[in-house]
Amino acid sequence: MTRDGELTVGELSARSGAPTSALRFYERQGLIHSRRTTGNQRRYTRGTLRRVAFIRASQSVGLPLSAIGEVLALLPADHTPSKEFWVRASDCWRDRLNERIERLERMRDRFTECIGCGCLSFEECALVNPGDAMGEEGSGPRRLFAP
Repeated sequence: MTRDGELTVGELSARSGAPTSALRFYERQGLIHSRRTTGNQRRYTRGTLRRVAFIRASQSVGLPLSAIGEVLALLPADHTPSKEFWVRASDCWRDRLNERIERLERMRDRFTECIGCGCLSFEECALVNPGDAMGEEGSGPRRLFAP
């Protein structure tokens, strides 16, 4: 740790478990912020550890960085995520996460039927085309080519 309590990119990486390349990427995406020394080295506040923890936890449940960035944009750059912030973020993502859980459960339940089936039929496959929803749109490769 530097004299003024700030962290170098290497220290932030070691403490957060995130590779330095990920930290640089998060910074380019505006998810975390640093200041530059006169030697152009990055320096992060200790609060950045919480932001990185928030980002990594959110990614671990499958949320894309774009969604994480939308929520982090609600938090001023010099603030760290608090418990109240986590509650607000959870409220923002509740529906999205529930939809993802439902989709994964459907996939889990239908996947067994597809193992070894080999049908490769977009018309009959319950996993790729449940209820032949694409058949209602007419013939042709609807998923391969967008209009």
